[in-house]
Amino acid sequence: MKTKQHWLVYAIITTLFWGVWGALIEIPQKVFPPTLSYCVWALTMVPCALVALYIIHWKVEHDWKSILLGCTVGFTGAGGQLLLFQALRQGPAYIIFPFISLYPILTIFLSVLILRERTNLRKWIGIGIALIAILLLSYQDPSQNTIKSNLWLILSILVFIAWGLQAYVMKFSNETMKAESIFFYMTITGLLLMPVAYLMTDFSQPIEWGFKGPYLAALIQVLNAIGALTLVYALRYGKAIIVVPMTGLAPLITIVLSLALYSVIPGMVLSIGLVMAVIAMFILSFD
Repeated sequence: MKTKQHWLVYAIITTLFWGVWGALIEIPQKVFPPTLSYCVWALTMVPCALVALYIIHWKVEHDWKSILLGCTVGFTGAGGQLLLFQALRQGPAYIIFPFISLYPILTIFLSVLILRERTNLRKWIGIGIALIAILLLSYQDPSQNTIKSNLWLILSILVFIAWGLQAYVMKFSNETMKAESIFFYMTITGLLLMPVAYLMTDFSQPIEWGFKGPYLAALIQVLNAIGALTLVYALRYGKAIIVVPMTGLAPLITIVLSLALYSVIPGMVLSIGLVMAVIAMFILSFD
């Protein structure tokens, strides 16, 4: 399957798996803190990494350049998650999520400026629609948030930069590294940050340690891990300026599933976002 014309398959898998993950992750987080869910996610990366290493016969690039690029991809992605947890403790989700969701803009800018990626006018229109849809799909109700300090703004900017940079470096490193090696280093860095997530956990709150806690979280977080692996493949064979906005539309799947599972009725903003997301995916999916 690893041919250039199959980038779309990997991108669709990432979008689908992340969308389902987004709809289900709320279930364990009601009784299991997000920081501990991060630890579980890091562990679910391990079996995916083993599969990836098996594919390349355990031959991981281990020169300094590969290690630096691989760890940069890993730390910007996983580190961004931890910064997001802290940002949400300090500031309003209704501003943080829409702002951070636009990180593909940074990826597109770097890919066009440095990697010289180009596409046709129709695809640029699709990219523009996708960015607007991502913004709308990330909308949060302002009435459900409080502002504790201005630290959230700095943290949000750092997450925006980290995730935008991650996708760019992931594409850049694919020029000289195997996709499987990149994912291996992503796994290692994710595991290295587990103690940080553990220390960020508020253990004064009740925590479910049975099936509805870490075990259910693992079943759901593996969807995130698989999506991360297929994203590396998508960026190996496809253009970052197309792949990143497309996978950023995962909330489309999340909202549709939430509608079915939790009887959630989307408001006007989300409804417009859903329509625009479908249009964007249609434009970006066909040559």
